Amino acid sequence: ITPAISVLGAVEGLKVATPGLEPVVVVGITVVILFALFVVQKRGTGGVGKAFGPLTLVWFLTIGALGFVEIAREPRILAAANPVYAVRFFREHGFAGFTVLGAVFLAVTGAEALYADIGHFGKKPIRLAFFALVLPALLLNYFGQGALLLRTPSAVTNPFYLLAPRWILYPLLIVATFAAIVASQALISGAFSLAQQSVQLGYSPRLTIVHTSSREHGQIYVPEVNKALMVGTLLIVLGFRSADALGAAYGIAVTGTMAITTMLFAVIARSRWGWPLWEVVGLVTCFFAFDFAFLGANALKIGQGGWVPLVIALAILTLMTTWKRGRTILAEIMHRSSMPLDLLLADIGRKRVHRVPGTAVFMTSVSDGAPVVLLHHLKHNKVLHAQVVLLSVVSADVPEVDDAERLSVTALEHGFFRVTASYGFMETANVPQILAMSERFGLRARPADTSYFLGRERLIPTGRSRMVRWRKKLFSFLSRNALSATEFFGIPPNRVVELGAQIEF
Repeated sequence: ITPAISVLGAVEGLKVATPGLEPVVVVGITVVILFALFVVQKRGTGGVGKAFGPLTLVWFLTIGALGFVEIAREPRILAAANPVYAVRFFREHGFAGFTVLGAVFLAVTGAEALYADIGHFGKKPIRLAFFALVLPALLLNYFGQGALLLRTPSAVTNPFYLLAPRWILYPLLIVATFAAIVASQALISGAFSLAQQSVQLGYSPRLTIVHTSSREHGQIYVPEVNKALMVGTLLIVLGFRSADALGAAYGIAVTGTMAITTMLFAVIARSRWGWPLWEVVGLVTCFFAFDFAFLGANALKIGQGGWVPLVIALAILTLMTTWKRGRTILAEIMHRSSMPLDLLLADIGRKRVHRVPGTAVFMTSVSDGAPVVLLHHLKHNKVLHAQVVLLSVVSADVPEVDDAERLSVTALEHGFFRVTASYGFMETANVPQILAMSERFGLRARPADTSYFLGRERLIPTGRSRMVRWRKKLFSFLSRNALSATEFFGIPPNRVVELGAQIEF
């Protein structure tokens, strides 16, 4: 919704600069800009990103200056800082005043874009940029718009663009459009980052993660997410056709996010930071007073488009919980089908299984037993490689794992090794690199002599697992369309052997 409303709002300035312009032209230009923005994502944003900082600086200095000029002309607007006027407004207008909060709230939306990539930039740059530049510029501009409306009430049609002298309208329109693209890019990059984290934390099927920069770890591109965002954004633009019409959907999305963020803050403050209950309740109650007031005001517009983000959120929540639950059930089934590793090793010692040169890597989510793929391989081929590696990739609850804590390698009997590699939710595992790092633990695997054995399950939703049938079918569909482990973990495809199995769940 952010790319749609921000670019639409910027391009709508054309109607001020060129009165009588058909709305279809504004929508068409918006669609072209957004389409181009999504198309260039695969090339990476490193080069373009160098222009984002100076461009954003020019944008905020410009809107701050425009507001300051208008405040100087009508300084009475500064009295609006007096909260008495707000109290008087609500007293005189009652419930109508409450409904106005839904529109007033749009003045603060967009600030969330600052935090979309906070994991990449850290807290200090975000705080410095917000309090030194963004907040002062926005205050000046909004007070300036208010001053303009006091002096010229007819400017209510578009007070932002009417702040500017006519000769500067087109340059302002260009800068506004580029600023909207910057804001959209921040949210798109944030969506890529969230998708990667969802995969690592087990809430999403494997997706294609492309690192677009060799120097910046956070610069990634997720083609599947990019396509979904592009289609969704263009459909929203074509469906709503104006920034005003999108206001209801945007308001619900942002106020809902604020309320959820407050809930998560309460959980973190209590469970991780150990705050006393009275401190958590006191602070959270203060936040909720604002969150639910704005959320309630925007909820009145659910029928006017506010239902869109709710439907999207429900769909994504269903997909994520179905995948998480399905993987948990599948892991339980695979664990029951596995064999204790000590029994397998003892059996191999007794039967003296034929060994061939090279290394076999069996990827498994079972950390305390022999994987089913190994048992199938041994049952059908009746042979083992000289070295057998049981590799598990584990996702940690932190963004990045220190290299010192990355690997755990245990040498077992009969040439077996148990390797566990830990990765943070902002990292992507690479199996050949894991094997290369394992050399310092005594595991030496030549790439040309290493084979990777992977399982490919065909899921049949006829079992007695605790999941309704339609969710079983959805999980099966997601599993079939997930990126293969070969591609996701960077395994050489010509060294992979896949063993299939039918699993009823």
